[in-house]
Amino acid sequence: GALDARGAIAVDAYSATSVDSIHAIGDVTSRPQLTPVATRDAGLLATTLFGGRRVPADHAAVPSAVFSQPEVATVGLTEAAARALHGDVDIYRTSFRALRHTLSGRDERTLMKLVVARDSQRVVGAHMVGREAGEIIQGIAIAMRAGATKAQFDDTIGIHPTAAEEFVTMRQKVAE
Repeated sequence: GALDARGAIAVDAYSATSVDSIHAIGDVTSRPQLTPVATRDAGLLATTLFGGRRVPADHAAVPSAVFSQPEVATVGLTEAAARALHGDVDIYRTSFRALRHTLSGRDERTLMKLVVARDSQRVVGAHMVGREAGEIIQGIAIAMRAGATKAQFDDTIGIHPTAAEEFVTMRQKVAE
């Protein structure tokens, strides 16, 4: 089969290669190299091949995390990718010291960013560095898959005091 620019096996949305009856999923493709992605793609491929309906893979908002200290998690587009795809974007960013560190004196900070497509106002990217980033970004991924807009984030009441509430209280755009 054909290889793409990265040297991975080229596949279409249904995991088909350029060779009839040969399909590929997982780390041999240029799709996100994450176990849940390969597992999902395998299920979709099984449905396409044996379930009587063609179901394409969609990797538009795949969340991922690095479980380091601090955790790093992301879903959707980076600023650069969002600008390339959507043109104008609005960026919302915050950095704060968690309330639990107030008495301890620790200066550990949490960083968060939202990337919003200006024309549609849809949230197209969310990024976080801080405690429980993976857990928090998983919830943001659901909202993004549902097509949530920045106004819908703003209209959501946050749980206080949590880091997650910052994603629904960011109101100031970063100056361009």
